[in-house]
Amino acid sequence: MESMAEYLFLPRQELQRLLDKLRAVGFHCIGPQVRDGAIVYEALDDIARLPQGMRDHQAPGSYRLEAAGGERSFAWATGPQALKPLTFAPRESLWQATQGAGFAPVPLHNAPTAVIGVRACDLAALHIHDLHFLHDDPYYAARRERLFLVAVNCTHPAETCFCASTGDGPEARAGFDLVLDELDEGYVIRSGTPAGGNILRELYLEPASDVQRALAQQQNAAAAAQQTRTLPGRNLRDMLFARLEHARWDDVAARCLSCGNCTAVCPTCFCHSERDEPALDGRSSVHYRQWDSCFTEGHSYIHGVVIRAETKFRYRQWLTHKLGSWHDQYGRSGCVGCGRCISWCPAAIDITAEATALCKA
Repeated sequence: MESMAEYLFLPRQELQRLLDKLRAVGFHCIGPQVRDGAIVYEALDDIARLPQGMRDHQAPGSYRLEAAGGERSFAWATGPQALKPLTFAPRESLWQATQGAGFAPVPLHNAPTAVIGVRACDLAALHIHDLHFLHDDPYYAARRERLFLVAVNCTHPAETCFCASTGDGPEARAGFDLVLDELDEGYVIRSGTPAGGNILRELYLEPASDVQRALAQQQNAAAAAQQTRTLPGRNLRDMLFARLEHARWDDVAARCLSCGNCTAVCPTCFCHSERDEPALDGRSSVHYRQWDSCFTEGHSYIHGVVIRAETKFRYRQWLTHKLGSWHDQYGRSGCVGCGRCISWCPAAIDITAEATALCKA
């Protein structure tokens, strides 16, 4: 019987067997696929739909894909979509009020879901969301507890990645049910939970060789060494709060569009708004929760006053909260180094450059 620490080998052509096994035990499977010029998660029933031979090129304000060839399906960094939409829904109904019947929660119907290709940075982000939502939000908890996570260690970090500097990647160390290291001939695979171990036992795989394990370790080390971006520290709380009047806030505000792209693609941002939508007959209404952003004017509206009316104050709120006050709330920064906010910012604003400029003496 395999232990959760045993490394096994899954030949490349056998990856479909893993997918089929997950579906056979009742999981709805999703995995990375190319759509509209980006790699996103969609329903997956055939490994032929994985982004085989694709590479991503990311830079500040830039993301593009190219067909580079080869058999690898996970030789790319991250797309715009993390795990966040699968647990913290972009828009969901929480309860309904009906005339004469009062309030009733809206039932949540979600199937057990297996996610193929999860990256280490997104596992770290999911852990932060667990700290915030898991014990107090039944909608989040219901989705979270029905997830089966198949991680893939990152071998091709993008220019915008800096997860090595935050300590969150590129190798996944916790939070997965199964984890794969992709080699040319297949995958070194091991389990991280009893549920993952049960799946592995059903695949009857041979142990990974010493050479295969060594190659996987070399890839992980190389992926970390390739990253050139860094934050000026892992706990910037005191430095940032000592610089609330720094001239750099005006500088970044002159470039920032307050569009909220950074918060939409960020795997840890969880700002939301709530609203009631009445039926046309006036006899019922539904209460919705939907994603919001601290960059919107309405987010800081209180009793007729917009607290953060200027872009500079919105950017300052986002950065100081993300890299500073999250330490008070969760014992760590809210940034996992995925670099999405850099790539998907239309103004090419780089969080590592802004943090470095602010923290200079």
